[in-house]
Amino acid sequence: MYPETRKDENVKDVYFDTTVADPYRWLEDDTSAETKAWVKEENLVTQQYLQQIPFRDKIRARLEALWNYERYSAPSKEGKYTYFYKNTGLQNQSVLYRQLDNNESEVFLDPNTFSAKGTTSLAGINFTKDGSLAAYQISEAGSDWRKVIVMDALSKQLIGDTLEDVKFSGIAWKGTEGFYYSSYDKPEMGSQLSGKTQVHKLYYHQLGTPQSDDKLIFGGDAQPRRYVGGGITEDGKWLIISAANSTYGNELYVQDLTIADAPIVTVVDNMNNSTDIIEADDQYFYLVTDMDAPNKKIVVAPLDKPQPENWKDLVAETKNVLDVNTGGGSLFCSYLKDAVSQVLQYDFKGNKLREIALPGVGTAAGFGGKAHDKEVYFTFTSYTYPATIFKLDVGNGKTDVFKKLDVKFNPADFESKQVFYPSKDGTNIPMIITYKKGIKLDGKNPTVLYGYGGFSVSLTPAFSTANIVLLENGGVYTVPNLRGGGEYGQEWHNAGTKTQKQNVFDDFIAAAEYLKTHGYTSTDYLAISGGSNGGLLVGATMTQHPDLCKVALPAVGVLDMLRYHKFTAGAGWAYDYGTSEDNKEMFDYLKGYSPLHNLKAGTLYPATMVTTADHDDRVVPAHSFKFAATLQAAHKGDNPVLIRIETQAGHGAGMSTQQVIDGATDKWAFLFYNIGIVPTKL
Repeated sequence: MYPETRKDENVKDVYFDTTVADPYRWLEDDTSAETKAWVKEENLVTQQYLQQIPFRDKIRARLEALWNYERYSAPSKEGKYTYFYKNTGLQNQSVLYRQLDNNESEVFLDPNTFSAKGTTSLAGINFTKDGSLAAYQISEAGSDWRKVIVMDALSKQLIGDTLEDVKFSGIAWKGTEGFYYSSYDKPEMGSQLSGKTQVHKLYYHQLGTPQSDDKLIFGGDAQPRRYVGGGITEDGKWLIISAANSTYGNELYVQDLTIADAPIVTVVDNMNNSTDIIEADDQYFYLVTDMDAPNKKIVVAPLDKPQPENWKDLVAETKNVLDVNTGGGSLFCSYLKDAVSQVLQYDFKGNKLREIALPGVGTAAGFGGKAHDKEVYFTFTSYTYPATIFKLDVGNGKTDVFKKLDVKFNPADFESKQVFYPSKDGTNIPMIITYKKGIKLDGKNPTVLYGYGGFSVSLTPAFSTANIVLLENGGVYTVPNLRGGGEYGQEWHNAGTKTQKQNVFDDFIAAAEYLKTHGYTSTDYLAISGGSNGGLLVGATMTQHPDLCKVALPAVGVLDMLRYHKFTAGAGWAYDYGTSEDNKEMFDYLKGYSPLHNLKAGTLYPATMVTTADHDDRVVPAHSFKFAATLQAAHKGDNPVLIRIETQAGHGAGMSTQQVIDGATDKWAFLFYNIGIVPTKL
């Protein structure tokens, strides 16, 4: 059934006193003719399998009908225009519109014209303070490498400045003269290995000059850091530089832009904590930090003495995790209370003005704006509440619906409830369970257990159009808030890192057992799902407990824990994972759970569909290629083990609507078919 994958038994590595074979290492070269042929053969087998599922086309038709509604982003004011994104329904990419006062809106940028198949996306746009110029980034086929194009925003004409090979970067305008951006030295064509790509650099680009003349501001060989970012305070007076070597913890620097060639001043000189400057006025910097406050707090620092010893608390740490946005002269403090939003409004003296009324229990995001704005916008959503945009009057806190999306979904027919369950070590873990009202708890409901558990990422309630197919057909969608995430602050994050990573898998496994014990599902009806670090979660869970579930869906996963740090940006993930080269204890721990290295020959594994993309340059497809090849060789029994490789796509962002619908179609078809349920609500 599966393509025969060549094994090279001579490829081995020695870690401390242990020799580890890597027979499929040739699959790491995703540009070679042999790898491309393997990808083609694997995709052919996968598509042949999926095509014989009798209800697959009906699932696609249902998803296309569900997706066919107008979708909007919250608006933002740039100069005299208001900008917003809109998708008429099945457009591959959302279109950026603008509007002057109450006049008719007009198209400003249409990414659907960037490429024939809609796989080139608009990956971000930044305007000058007066709104006269804009620099926008485009991503081709989902790559993290971007192109920056500068245009006259008033006339919509390109001015000729185009920057190539920009990666992991914002755009920070210095007046209308130029802007700051970040990038790496691009590796040789086709190379996924680390190296020079790990040294990030902050540049200044002067408009009208070639990119080769751009001035290096920070980073590079003199200050080697993996991640360097630059931002400018709203008053235009200060350049803020953040530098880090991993995905947690950063140094912080400032430069006075009102003085020519002013020195770069150190604010925080180590990477032990996470700190950001969110605003500045004539006296103070306003910072959000988890230094001595794992759940974060807001502090003020004098402009002339911004170091930690001079900080004073403005908004103290609470038992709930803090995120901050500014707009309309206010601080909007969004707290996570058991993974759901609570929003408080403060003034810049630290006085609490009010709690913002939210329409229910869910996730509120946004609240950003200019200091002079009278209104800010936010989006509210939950697993049963389609994303709705609200307008907030900053002066009195009143909220009104700005845009309600016409999704073909009746929230009254469904419910979400939060439960808490004990993990293996007794730690209480929250989980939200969503289903159609009136389902029987007889253990026969098709159930998706979705998780992440890493990098301080918080999984908060959010509506998914794709999930309607599951819920309409009596399914249950469940999301536990595993350790390693950010739902309860830095201590919760740390409890799922390095040699405590097994806590994450134990939390996930305990969630599955809770669902079975309480009648939501049983092994034969359970699917586990996750992407990226969540793909690692699924891979580790299915190799440790292959009898836990019927279906496994690891997407764009980190699956080779011994070599992950050798590819593209992988070395920056070491705060969470550690590396196989740190010491023998760390190597042994990683090898003990690495999904690739824990597949055992002759084992009955769940029906598995590994998914990845050929242009993923963040979690390179080699992880999924090697895992799938090893799994196909090791697996016994009738459960299919397939790999679906999306072409002209990356790690997920920027995928066309058609690619998203096709992926969801195959996911649900594979799941229902292998659970043995024919979905009737199509």
